[in-house]
Amino acid sequence: MIKSILSTILKGLVVGASMLVPGVSGGTTCILLGIYDKLIHAVSSFFSDIKRNFALLALFCLGAGIGMILFSRAMLWAVETWKLPMMCFFLGAIIGSLPMLYRQAKVERFNPAYVLFAVLGFAIVLALQFIPKPEAGLVAGGLGQVALLFASGLVIAVALVLPGISTSHMLIVLGMYETTLQAIKTLNLPYLVPLGLGGLLGIVLITGLIEKALTKFPRVSYFFIIGFVLGSLKFLIDPILADSSGMPSALELVACAVTLAAGYFAIRVVSKYSKE
Repeated sequence: MIKSILSTILKGLVVGASMLVPGVSGGTTCILLGIYDKLIHAVSSFFSDIKRNFALLALFCLGAGIGMILFSRAMLWAVETWKLPMMCFFLGAIIGSLPMLYRQAKVERFNPAYVLFAVLGFAIVLALQFIPKPEAGLVAGGLGQVALLFASGLVIAVALVLPGISTSHMLIVLGMYETTLQAIKTLNLPYLVPLGLGGLLGIVLITGLIEKALTKFPRVSYFFIIGFVLGSLKFLIDPILADSSGMPSALELVACAVTLAAGYFAIRVVSKYSKE
């Protein structure tokens, strides 16, 4: 019993820490740790065994929260200190996740619908840039800011549930990555609570739908995700181009090349062991 409890908390800690890295999917990490199916089932059939399902989800979330708090400070420091190389690392990690997504689609023969859904995912992620961005403080924003954070949590829930989409990557798309890391680092509850509540509600609302979509329509679902990921690369490329508006030094170029390759191969190694 105690071993099972500690195992669930530890797995949550690993997943929570991994979600701070854009390109690393929390869903995929759950698959690697062998807990993804249990979590999805616990959410989708929550009321069939409330005590057992609540215990599993509570322990996992406890571990995930600890992982985020422990590693958010280091991640924020790295992003602030070496922004350009870190963005290149994230870019490489996200590019490295694409072959895994394609494998999960299990394409046997070409279908024009795959392209259509990829384009749809691409278009939707580009449209997300027009969503207003919440700020770190809520004094001036009031209820409107709380509602915006809650709505952002609903959007982020998609990345929390879907394997292949990184939660931190979604935060970058929404323009909230560094702000959220800062909020976790400082335990800014007025920011984190509405964001977290929106995420929890989103998970409850979409888990069943996503489970059915991935089961009944895996190919078009994964091509939608691929289009989403391809479109969201823009949100990493833009800051890289902005930071390198001047002529980068030879050292910066080498550092970016190294971190880009490191991000790519790190995700390729992780995805190699994911259970299809």
